[in-house]
Amino acid sequence: MLTSAKKTMPALDYVSIIRSVYGDRRAMLAGAFASALSAALTAYRSQSLALYAIAVAFVVLGIIRYFNMRAFWRAGIGQTDAHTARNWEDRAVWTGSALALAYGLWCLFAMTLVDDPFAELASISLSIAVMVGICARNFGLDRLVTLQMLGVIVPMGLGFFLSGDPYHAVLAVLLLVMLASFRKLAGDIRSILLSAVHGRVEASRLAAELDLAITTLEHGLCMLDENGTVTLANERAVRTMALINIHALIGKPFDAVLSDLAATGRIPQTAIDRLGTMVGENQSGKVLLALGPGLYYEVTVSARGTRIVLLFEDISERVKAEERISFMARHDTLTGLPNRNYFGELALDELAERASRAQPSLLMIIDIDEFKHVNDSYGHVVGDELLRQVATRLQNALPANAVLARLGGDEFVALIGQGQEADTFMASADMVQAAFADPFLLKGITLPVRVSTGIVVSALTTDTLEDLMTKADLALYAAKGDGKARNEVFHAQMDIDYHYRQRLKADLTDAVAQGQISLAFQPLVDIRTRKVVSCEALARWTHPDLGPISPATFIPLAEEMGMVSDITAWVVRNAVRECSQWTGDVGVGINVSARDFRGLDLSRLINAALDEFDLPPQRLEIEVTETAVIEEPQLAKRVLGGLNHQGISIALDDFGTGYSSLSYLNDLPFNKLKIDRSFVIDVGSQAKALRLLASVARLGRDLDLTVVAEGVETEEQLQVMLEHTHVQQVQGYLFSRPLPARDIAELIARLNAPLPRQRLARKYSHS
Repeated sequence: MLTSAKKTMPALDYVSIIRSVYGDRRAMLAGAFASALSAALTAYRSQSLALYAIAVAFVVLGIIRYFNMRAFWRAGIGQTDAHTARNWEDRAVWTGSALALAYGLWCLFAMTLVDDPFAELASISLSIAVMVGICARNFGLDRLVTLQMLGVIVPMGLGFFLSGDPYHAVLAVLLLVMLASFRKLAGDIRSILLSAVHGRVEASRLAAELDLAITTLEHGLCMLDENGTVTLANERAVRTMALINIHALIGKPFDAVLSDLAATGRIPQTAIDRLGTMVGENQSGKVLLALGPGLYYEVTVSARGTRIVLLFEDISERVKAEERISFMARHDTLTGLPNRNYFGELALDELAERASRAQPSLLMIIDIDEFKHVNDSYGHVVGDELLRQVATRLQNALPANAVLARLGGDEFVALIGQGQEADTFMASADMVQAAFADPFLLKGITLPVRVSTGIVVSALTTDTLEDLMTKADLALYAAKGDGKARNEVFHAQMDIDYHYRQRLKADLTDAVAQGQISLAFQPLVDIRTRKVVSCEALARWTHPDLGPISPATFIPLAEEMGMVSDITAWVVRNAVRECSQWTGDVGVGINVSARDFRGLDLSRLINAALDEFDLPPQRLEIEVTETAVIEEPQLAKRVLGGLNHQGISIALDDFGTGYSSLSYLNDLPFNKLKIDRSFVIDVGSQAKALRLLASVARLGRDLDLTVVAEGVETEEQLQVMLEHTHVQQVQGYLFSRPLPARDIAELIARLNAPLPRQRLARKYSHS
């Protein structure tokens, strides 16, 4: 079936074929006139009107085809406009077929209408030549080639058949074979040409894409031939080399490029030698070139056979990012000082160097006093600004060669290696204290800030950094314990105390786990009736080797170790159990710390104990200090409020030793105010002390609080308070020391009995 080439070809190929059909219209017109002249000669020789008509047809068809071809090129169809090209294909088919039919009729008329051998020879030979031209010119359009061949061969074959002899009939049949072979020839030419066109187009496309890739490549690219000469360099490679005044890369031996790199003096010779070795030995790999300050290029060498490609990648930003990451990993982001890990590296190097010269070193740990109070009162923004300014002051106060770092939180550390004498070292420590004499200006807030410093001076090369840090920590602990805002130098007793504390910590852990903590109870007595109204439960620990350990020692240790809530939980359950066995309505008081608000569900714990031992909530008191309240004000308010709502009494213990902020008396649900023993000591001998105690007691009574005086040891103190103050309850050795559980029940029974209480009180006050 003869179909349009549009259905079998890509648009680009189809339009290209149509263009070829309409090419060289002058040659086409000349061929038409030459054919017309030949036909006219045969007509003149044979005096045939039919042949004259053929000559005129050649002229007319030639002119028509000429103007048709001219119109095609004026139309200017697009390279992929297949729809428009289809119209021009149809016009070419009909005009071309008409011309071919004219040749065929010329042959038919010459063989049948005239008896002239010249006419037959001229018509047949020119028609055969035209068929060859058809294959050569119109090979791209199978429909056109086939119709033109038929237009020539059918009339010509008919003429052979009408000749009447078998030889001409054979020629007629052979014309059909010629038709098939010419059509096959046209198809082969079409395939060859289209394949060549496709190859050229693909090569052009690939060349254009390669050129685009090389031109737009973000990295510099150089190509070397088998002789090591630069044959290609994109614009970025040229600009990269221009940064160090190397120009004209293309056509230059790479050895000369390396020589120019060495001549700049800006690139290490080792990098140049490595690059030269890789190129010279056809190796693949990477080389880092530092072309200038902050300008780094990574050269990737790729060897393929005798060809080498070099890729220049600007990694300056990556190197900067890596340097920033490295800096952030080694430095404190807030102050810019070395962090703990990096300080360890710097300090080890410094200690090793000083040890090699047998020179002493000083290490100090600096801690900001009351830093938590700054954060709690003014917020972390002010706290962060304080840390930054502290770092600046320390840098200015310490020697230039000191290694200063931030350990974390509000702690800084410095290693100083100047001087040979301890006095020289201590001058640096004094400079640190002097640096904090002036207050800090923090976000519009003027704030005085002091620091405590733990110092260790070591002339021993055997002291490790860990040893020095431990000793400085011990000295800092001593400085904090002795009033803060001071320097403390490590001495041997600190180490002894430290190991003692470490032993106590380990043994306390075992004691809590094995239930070796015990309870003692000290009574609170009504000042007028001298009857026991409540007993304060106190934890006690008797060490198997060291004997009784003071609560002032092991309770802070428990808080430091995070075990105090375990002790509190044990005390709550056992104190409630003991109280449930006492006669009368005597209550029990239990101390809780700030850590207990965070580490325990106090409400659940207390309610479970009350339910287990069937103790009314009114017989339980919870005692808290001002320090505990200020550390967790909101949490304390919520927890204590819930307990008080159940009927549990809340007592403020050791009033007058903490912050003494009266706002806590108003904000929190206190029922009892326990005045610290420091207010009681001199009430019998000093009027001022008595007035102070009376004022505090009056304050408590005005707030509807039960007022308790702690530390009552003499009858005189008791009598003075009874006559001149509003104290309602007293606690102290006058009535009893803290007693174990087995004795407190007997004491309660005796003191609360209706018969002589004074003698019994005297007995237990000395027990």
